[in-house]
Amino acid sequence: MIKGIGSWLVKHSKVSPERLALVYNERRFTYAEFNERVNRLSHALLNLGVRKGDRVDALLLNTNEMMEAVFACAKIGAIFVPINFRLSVDEVLYIVNDSRAYHFIYDVRMRPVVDQLRLKDSSLQEYIHVGNNPHEEDSLYEELIAGASNAEPEFDVVLDDIHLMMYTSGTTGKPKGAMLSHGNTQWNAINCIHSIPSDNSDITLCVAPLFHIGGMSVFTLPLLYKGGTVILDDGFDPSRVLQKIHEEKITSIFLVPAMWQALTVVPNFESYDISSLRFAVSGGAPCPITVIEFYQKRNIPFYEGFGLTETAPFVSILDKENTVRKNGSVGKEPVHTTVRIVDPNDRDVPPGEVGELIVQGPNIMFGYWNKPEATKEAIKNGWFYTGDLAKFDDEGFIYIVDRKKDMIITGGENVYPIEIEQVLYRHENIAEVAIIGYPDEKWGESVKAIVSLKDKSQTLTVQDVASFLDGKIARFKIPKQVEVVEALPRNATGKILKTVLRQQVQV
Repeated sequence: MIKGIGSWLVKHSKVSPERLALVYNERRFTYAEFNERVNRLSHALLNLGVRKGDRVDALLLNTNEMMEAVFACAKIGAIFVPINFRLSVDEVLYIVNDSRAYHFIYDVRMRPVVDQLRLKDSSLQEYIHVGNNPHEEDSLYEELIAGASNAEPEFDVVLDDIHLMMYTSGTTGKPKGAMLSHGNTQWNAINCIHSIPSDNSDITLCVAPLFHIGGMSVFTLPLLYKGGTVILDDGFDPSRVLQKIHEEKITSIFLVPAMWQALTVVPNFESYDISSLRFAVSGGAPCPITVIEFYQKRNIPFYEGFGLTETAPFVSILDKENTVRKNGSVGKEPVHTTVRIVDPNDRDVPPGEVGELIVQGPNIMFGYWNKPEATKEAIKNGWFYTGDLAKFDDEGFIYIVDRKKDMIITGGENVYPIEIEQVLYRHENIAEVAIIGYPDEKWGESVKAIVSLKDKSQTLTVQDVASFLDGKIARFKIPKQVEVVEALPRNATGKILKTVLRQQVQV
């Protein structure tokens, strides 16, 4: 019987027990050590009453405990639910109660939120504390591990069993729990390794948050599948990222565009040796062209990826050979995933025409937890409807045009904000930009640019923007309003919250 992802560690601990698996701060774990800690945590959870199919929620940072919990739950057939540690207590409470979890693992740094959570009416029965200063009623993580068996758990876990439930970022409405199976994660790893050919000598730096599918499954889980090394960093500091690449000879890293952009303004960027990088991947949101060009000029192999929580996440990748020639594209789908672009009647659109991107393959989630209607709406006849508008070019490269909900219709013309944003990012004084629509009695909607500036002592008017865009895009796409703000609102994964911006326009 094929086992789930927990079998990866079993195999690696037998074949290459001394190979370095995981690094967090000063702690370094070989595959044998990592597997033993996972086994002990598995038995500790069983002793606390966790059973196959139970949800184990966690408020953890990018630490070894996070990865131990992922694999411990996997070995006993439990479902691990990592929660965004930047959420408010009420938002955490919603996920806890929606997932109906009884067990909760949390980092000492999250204690202020957890202390508030205890006062709420939740499903939780057991708190497991990582670090010092626990609540008096908590179980202690290290004590549980020290007192539990290191034997391999004897559970039948198959690829169709759910092992991970990740809540979508919730840029609109309440977040939904995407149920990802062992098979989803394993096939995603195979897709990744096939398209971004890592081997067991590779070292990845995971600084993107592990509660996000990009941090968890672009390099972290695929490289553990392959038998490589994962270095964890629990806070994003641009200078420290460059220093770790320099010192640890990092070969691969995934960052969201806001992180890649932050690295570009480190004053002494050129003093760090980051030539060890073989794979620099951006995803989670469109990456400004100027940022991509920054790394290309420095001969850093830069890949642009596209994926979603619901697709575990790999949908497409633009490889380093085409990043210049096909700038703006998200590439092509991997070998074990199929994509189509369809019109409202589910007919394939020809190259150059815009439609909705739909995805099929073994990496597609099983559905949304406890939301059958939302699942039926998202998955039809085996195809996942992404809600992203896209087009193919004549060579089959995919271009994401925008989210369906973000498209602006002005005077009967479709306007795709990403197109305008990418041009505006070339303005010498624009640091961030978001294009949204606002109600217009004459045109239905009109275009508005919300920007933050590099030099905040300067101004930027509608006329300035119109002059800059003149001749670069069609006139009906040029913003009729421009608002300068200190910073654009983002969620924890770096996505600009256009929903918040649109709500502010309505006020």
